Amino acid sequence: MSQWKDAFEVKKSLETKAGKVSYYSLPELQKKGFANIEKLPYSIRVLLEAVLRQVDDFVIEKKDVEDVAQWKARAVVDKEIPFKPARVIMQDFTGVPGVCDLAAMRDALNELKGDPKKINPVLPVDLVIDHSVQVDESGTAGALQANADKEFERNRERYEFLRWGSQSFSNFKVVPPATGIVHQVNLEYIAKGVQTREVGGETYAYPDSLVGTDSHTTMINGLGVVGWGVGGIEAEAVMLDQPVYMLTPEVVGFKLKGRLAEGATATDLVLTITQMLRAHGVVGKFVEFFGPGLTALPLADRATIANMAPEYGATMGFFPVDAETIRYMKITGRDDAQLDLVEKYYRAQNLFRTDDSVEPEYTSSLELDLSSVVPSIAGPKRPQDRIALSDGKTAFYKAMKEQFKAPVQATGVQVSVDKRISTYDDSAVKVQIDDIETSIQHGSIVIAAITSCTNTSNPSVLIAAGLLAKKAVEKGMTIPSFVKTSLAPGSTVVTSYLEAANLLTYLEKLRFNVVGYGCTTCIGNSGPIKQELSKAINDGKLVATAVLSGNRNFEGRIHADVKANYLASPPLVVAYALAGTMDIDVNKEPLANDKDGKPVFLKDIWPTSHEVQEAMTKAVKSELFSKGYGNVFSGNETWNNIKSSKSETYPWQEDSTYIRRPSFFEGITLETPVITPINGMKALAYLGDSVTTDHISPAGAIKKDSPAGRWLTENGVEPKDFNTYGSRRGNHEIMVRGTFANIRIKNKLVPGVEGGVTSYLPTGEQMDIYDAAVKYIADRVPLIVVAGKEYGTGSSRDWAAKGTIMLGIKAVIAESFERIHRSNLIGMGVLPLQFLDGESAEKHGITGKETFSIPGLDNNIKPKQQVDLVVKSEEGSEKTVKAILRIDTPVEVEYYRNGGILHTVLRNLGKS
Repeated sequence: MSQWKDAFEVKKSLETKAGKVSYYSLPELQKKGFANIEKLPYSIRVLLEAVLRQVDDFVIEKKDVEDVAQWKARAVVDKEIPFKPARVIMQDFTGVPGVCDLAAMRDALNELKGDPKKINPVLPVDLVIDHSVQVDESGTAGALQANADKEFERNRERYEFLRWGSQSFSNFKVVPPATGIVHQVNLEYIAKGVQTREVGGETYAYPDSLVGTDSHTTMINGLGVVGWGVGGIEAEAVMLDQPVYMLTPEVVGFKLKGRLAEGATATDLVLTITQMLRAHGVVGKFVEFFGPGLTALPLADRATIANMAPEYGATMGFFPVDAETIRYMKITGRDDAQLDLVEKYYRAQNLFRTDDSVEPEYTSSLELDLSSVVPSIAGPKRPQDRIALSDGKTAFYKAMKEQFKAPVQATGVQVSVDKRISTYDDSAVKVQIDDIETSIQHGSIVIAAITSCTNTSNPSVLIAAGLLAKKAVEKGMTIPSFVKTSLAPGSTVVTSYLEAANLLTYLEKLRFNVVGYGCTTCIGNSGPIKQELSKAINDGKLVATAVLSGNRNFEGRIHADVKANYLASPPLVVAYALAGTMDIDVNKEPLANDKDGKPVFLKDIWPTSHEVQEAMTKAVKSELFSKGYGNVFSGNETWNNIKSSKSETYPWQEDSTYIRRPSFFEGITLETPVITPINGMKALAYLGDSVTTDHISPAGAIKKDSPAGRWLTENGVEPKDFNTYGSRRGNHEIMVRGTFANIRIKNKLVPGVEGGVTSYLPTGEQMDIYDAAVKYIADRVPLIVVAGKEYGTGSSRDWAAKGTIMLGIKAVIAESFERIHRSNLIGMGVLPLQFLDGESAEKHGITGKETFSIPGLDNNIKPKQQVDLVVKSEEGSEKTVKAILRIDTPVEVEYYRNGGILHTVLRNLGKS
């Protein structure tokens, strides 16, 4: 690890209950002539401390400190910041391929006659296994155990590999399954607020900061911790003591004032903020919250808002450390010594926000009066599409007509529960569920999930859901048999406080039984719905719906049979489940009938804020957190019994269908390659706007007749054991076959067709994208993807970039890129190109059937320079399209030249 230098002579010391610590003082730096540090946004000051502390005159220079210290709100200069965070956090979907890459790098360095132990995390790395549980069983008392048993049965090979990693790599800890989701475990337990490290015989204190391999890593910003999601590729480089290179960000200030009104929840607030920030435009920017409204805003609400930063498009949504931060850390079980260190350190650094603090200067700003927030939902396809709850039914009809082309005819209010089905033109389909004959129609809710991530870290909305369930049960209300219900808390502590409040039993009576402690419905791990229900939906061509308390509702993400997905607060999830349909104005129509046949309205069972607060005061105690995390690394006996060996290199199993040595480093040499033109590219896919990493990267169930399913069958795996793409992310053979294979992707090369197919242009034959790519690779034809706006939005999936390069795609040209995915493409050696402002493939008359070339590429390329894209039609005519090279920094030029970040690191280590 690099030694730190006191380049500006600002080192000071501090006495705390945790002991004496040294630190690099921002107030002292301000005295050195950087006069406006106290007016910098808090988030920028944390970046400043990081470069100030880690000057080594090699990776980080004094000029980097000067550049950050001189940040100008209204005139942000594009300067590169080398940011070295304090730690890395991963989840198992992205973590398994990350550990695979590190293991493969050890093999490659060994083959290059280097020391494989050089491939070892330098920074602390925590991997939380939370993405592997599926909701196979729900609505029963045994659901939790049944799902846990199936999780271990399906994933034992992966878990053996992760056990090997935890034993063979230093600075690498694995949080076992059934503990909670990565973001909540991070928020409630792992994050320290202030980190300490021994360097040169001294103990240094500095702000906790991190990067994570999940885009919702930003939840930790609610605790005043700077951190955001990166691709697994970038995270691996950070582990190996490489900085994250970023351009100086603009910081959008978001002023909050007032308090939430009666009936409004943190979920309603975050959906409102998401809509506002999407409209404002914050992609690639920091958002920092300020104003008098912060003082009364609970930290759990802050974390809910921060979690959704990817949905509003920002790099992060940051809340400064203040008294509420300390209160939350105390109630979640952090010890007094750590609390004293956090408060004293942040006050000494002038990083502790109070109502009297100097208001920072921001690039631009917005304002929201919290009292104006109204109950809301979002959908049916995007989290930023907020709908006031009062407009829910109207918006549903509009979506049905415009997006799903379903025959609907709006009715008036006060429709009786048993007559709601007549709203549609003959759309009802009879179905028998568990010996009960019922009917479903357009809008019927077949999945209702209180799912982990955004909301389950927030006791107020979980308690509210429990109170609503209690009132519903007391009225004798039940949930229709066709609704698959589930409760997936973000940590075991949630179960503890629901039990302490005597509310879990009422959720269970409505079939909201705990199904697991991990990321479930929100990432597509919703599990199967009953076969009879699936058949009825498909036979009737119904637009079935889902309602969930998560943060992602992209088309095709939740379940293959569900087209319309709505985000809602946990109590609204329960309310809509009781109604069984999105075809309802819950403010005016009854949800269902009580035991006496009388209609029950939402207002009859909605808990008051006083009731919620009273239950929270009674149930949410610090001892629950201390007990829940008391033996976090050793408390799962099933995990403890997994056998795995400790060795420098991993003993790969050639017949494994889960873990295989990735092919990215095969044949690598120490010699740095030369950048050359790319000629004769054919389009593998021609895509529209808002293509997400869900569309690109494999996710969800593996179909038997898909390229991945065929590979598994050929390798002796039965369909019942296919598991999910996510569980097999350590097998590149599966992942490359599932790239661009999403059931909802629309490729303009095959108009009118949904799914991962394309036209093999030499013959015009329609086939799976993977099969076409294999043919092109055999013919040595390089490939390109043509796309529209916001290419690569969504989760930070490294396989969206890895699969792209493995399909032979050398470049992607789009109207705009999501931040992480653009970086990941470069991290794997794929060239991102962007049309000039106002231009697009359509405006240039591109059909996708042309041949594309980029003749001007060489070792002298510069960040963001314009390049020529030569487009040759089928008839032989040529035209030149100007495009922007979206290699944004000089370091990214080197990454691209080497074929990616890890190739660059590997060569550097091999030469050292």
